Amino acid sequence: MLITNIKGLVGLHPKDKLVLRGTELDHLPVLENAWLLIEGGLIKDFGEMDSIPSHISNLPSQISAKGRYVLPSWCDSHTHIVFAASREEEFAMKIQGKTYEEIAAAGGGILNSANKLQKATEDELFESAAVRLKQMILQGTGAVEIKSGYGLTTQSEIKMLRVIRRLKDQFPIPIKVTFLAAHAFPAEFKNDHQGYIDLIINEMLPVIAAENLADYIDVFCEKGFFSVEETDQILNAGAKYGLKPKIHANQLSVSGAIEVAVKNNAISVDHLEESNEETIETLRNAGTIVTLLPSCSFYLGIPFADAKSFIKANLPVALATDFNPGSTPSGNMNFVVSLGCIKMKMFPEQAINAATLNGAAAMEISESYGSIAVGKKANLFITKPMPSIAYLPYSFGESQVDTVILNGEIYHG
Repeated sequence: MLITNIKGLVGLHPKDKLVLRGTELDHLPVLENAWLLIEGGLIKDFGEMDSIPSHISNLPSQISAKGRYVLPSWCDSHTHIVFAASREEEFAMKIQGKTYEEIAAAGGGILNSANKLQKATEDELFESAAVRLKQMILQGTGAVEIKSGYGLTTQSEIKMLRVIRRLKDQFPIPIKVTFLAAHAFPAEFKNDHQGYIDLIINEMLPVIAAENLADYIDVFCEKGFFSVEETDQILNAGAKYGLKPKIHANQLSVSGAIEVAVKNNAISVDHLEESNEETIETLRNAGTIVTLLPSCSFYLGIPFADAKSFIKANLPVALATDFNPGSTPSGNMNFVVSLGCIKMKMFPEQAINAATLNGAAAMEISESYGSIAVGKKANLFITKPMPSIAYLPYSFGESQVDTVILNGEIYHG
């Protein structure tokens, strides 16, 4: 496939550039009036139109992208898209002014999703998640991480992970899998935290390892959920089975989650709506990626993460959706990029880099995804005609994605 007359080919980072830190996020290389050649599902070559080689200029499979931009697919590194039912009844509670904690105390929140999921069949969960994932792909997402965490029993957590494996087998994008049984304490373990942690460690983890069901282990480290000490215990147990840490950190408070994440060499710390100078100093010398979830802040009405301070501190920042039924019922990465600009004051270049190459880095796939480079996977999207690249986040209420290309082929859904 040959794409010609591209107004701007976006994200031309060197192939060996696997993550962008600090001010590196400011630079989004764009080649104007370009062509791009795809062969065998990979990016074969690209260049300026006035230097297109004659032997490829007449290829039969051509797309003209006149007036349009070509970007690497969004890489969404934090989602919870396997769930049994929506939670719009809690939406009304939020409008009434109920807090996240109050909704959970009233039987809503994560335990609400867990109760519904435990009753759903694997086929039902797969079918509903497949609809969500297809819609995300049509909105430009070309790589995704999916978490468990709405099961909270051995049977239901394994059921979720098997559903994610089915999605992985049937969809043409890379899917990373995260085990998140440490999402909340089931009601029967409300006063027996160690009992539930023992269940995770002694019963769930051996099955997950035996069936090779997960890449990462995650913990919701927060007041009222899992303490720093409990988080450390779970992460250590996961490491024995080869599961790398990803942490829900500092969503509602500065909880000590960052310190335990860095101690355990976490791939990413996600949320960070609450942070301080100690948070930044702890992360400064770590390799951990800071994954921010602005549509969660938008939906819950909680503070937006301080993206500018993280970037100023030379940290690698990624953006992701947090798509889930309770706090972020949307998988639209275009809106996330817009919120990164509008609410977190990121420049368009920073937000796009954070949603592509750094999102891929947060899933450890940036050697093949997240930027335009010869030899990388041809997971791309072509925009509608746009006056500039900044128009993409500027036009937040309208998708600018026109054509989705995965593994070098147009994806129709």
